[in-house]
Amino acid sequence: MATLVRRSGVRRIVLLTLGWEDLPKNVSVYGLPPEERFRCPVPGVLLQTDGGWVLLDTGFNTALIRDPYLRRRYFPSAEYQPVLPGPGEPIEESLSEIGIDVDDIGLVAVSHLHVDHAGGLKLFAGRVPVHAQRRELDYGLSNHPEPQRHSIFRVDFDDPAIDWRLADGEAEIAPGITAIPTYGHTPGHQSFLVELDESVGGGGYVFAFDAADLTENIEGELPIGGFIDVDPQDTVEPIRRLKRLARDKGYPLIPGHDPHVWPEMTQHFRERFAH
Repeated sequence: MATLVRRSGVRRIVLLTLGWEDLPKNVSVYGLPPEERFRCPVPGVLLQTDGGWVLLDTGFNTALIRDPYLRRRYFPSAEYQPVLPGPGEPIEESLSEIGIDVDDIGLVAVSHLHVDHAGGLKLFAGRVPVHAQRRELDYGLSNHPEPQRHSIFRVDFDDPAIDWRLADGEAEIAPGITAIPTYGHTPGHQSFLVELDESVGGGGYVFAFDAADLTENIEGELPIGGFIDVDPQDTVEPIRRLKRLARDKGYPLIPGHDPHVWPEMTQHFRERFAH
């Protein structure tokens, strides 16, 4: 008689707020008036697996914000302003609050290469594998300077020391963590399915990242405001796909930049995994 081998899953989830962005809300919901502005969190997701800690997304490159000349070059518009949470590196500061060192991170994955998601890769170059979609990196390294016009800064990721692990579509990057392609926001954007180990109660979550910034993108199936080489309406199909996945699994679908949901879920995970 065959014995079923139970696969291990994620044992702890910690949400990180790696900064904030002051910007027009139409970046998140297509078609809103440009004068409607908001401040949204910059997300990071820390996951504990049997093989160690995994970090999804890395926030800003702090050097581009703190150096006045670089800030003027990379963030020239008053329409969009990055905000750092403290004087140091946001990843290091966030990890130290929960007693984890940056050296404890054994694997990194980026949803995409935008300035607010790939800027912390400098902390991991030459140290740990970095997962992404092949088409995302190909776009980021091609046709310079066009990607920079879309807030993809080559300085953040064009580093020969980065140990890229590139996928062509859906891929398991670690036990209990699956990258789900959700192209549109950028050419190689990916979201993540996170499944918990039975030892912590099982279940799981779907993290949309920038396939759906806000709750209204999900509930109203509203196109996102940021997209590359697609029509706005094309960004709705990945949202629907994530909704189907979450529904079929019975998991919550968490938007990437919602200023209400992100702190609420941060507290939810603190309470769920308090020990």
